[in-house]
Amino acid sequence: MDVKKETQVSASGVPTAAQLEAINAQARAKMSEEQVYVFSVRLCDDQVDRDGERFDTAALPALAKLFIGKTGIVDHKWSSDSQVARIFAAEVVKEDGVTYIKAWAYIRRGGNADEIIADIEAGIKKEVSVGCAMGRCVCSICGSEYGECGHQKGEYYDGQLCCGILKEPMDAYEFSFVAVPAQRDAGVIKGLGKVKRLKELADEFGAQQEYRALYKQAELGKLYEKQLRDDVVRLCLTLDLGAAEPVLRGVIDKAAAEDLMKLKQALEGRVRELLPVKSQLPGAMENDHTVESGFLI
Repeated sequence: MDVKKETQVSASGVPTAAQLEAINAQARAKMSEEQVYVFSVRLCDDQVDRDGERFDTAALPALAKLFIGKTGIVDHKWSSDSQVARIFAAEVVKEDGVTYIKAWAYIRRGGNADEIIADIEAGIKKEVSVGCAMGRCVCSICGSEYGECGHQKGEYYDGQLCCGILKEPMDAYEFSFVAVPAQRDAGVIKGLGKVKRLKELADEFGAQQEYRALYKQAELGKLYEKQLRDDVVRLCLTLDLGAAEPVLRGVIDKAAAEDLMKLKQALEGRVRELLPVKSQLPGAMENDHTVESGFLI
């Protein structure tokens, strides 16, 4: 899943000694502070954008590392002629309830680059769009892969706004100076083509039979998971944990199936301890075999 985020740059100028060391780790030839111009970039954050999606807060540290060493270009033109900058450092920042990636980039002074530097200083080149690849987009309401459940982005469910949460960073491509951003500070722009669903790929490559087999297994898995959640709720009610069924279901529905399997096993063990099964048939040792001595010969 390829995404782009609109961001902004902040002018800076001369690098510090630590920044120059990080820059030289990216450069093939040693650069001096007079040769480079540095600036900071606010990359993607964890807020819901106009497309009804947001980055998972927990995914930002890994994504920040992927951006280190990536190039800065103009208007998303993937060519060496468009390269003007490069990221040499990135970190995750928390401010006013928002978590975002702040990166630092450098530009080599001289020639056409001086025009870009002047535009940054003048506040003309201010908006930046970044591109990256995320492995998953899950529903914020139920945790399922978005598109496989009935929830819709932008709709409210029990007072909770539904959005797609972008997880599992796979790659970071670039950041680009753009003229007119289409989004807010951290808006998503779908990029690099349409993402095809599994059925579309199966039809395209003639793998319908394999798709049907996988679909059947997935349906059976959903039935098993539903039964598993019902069993855990039943065991919790049996143990009288003090929580009503709606509360239990609200918690259990958000738990992973692997965790529920372990929880079910533990609850079943507890039930056996507190409510042991007693046989209604007397055992052989419980029989009282008394014989009247008057009938003995």
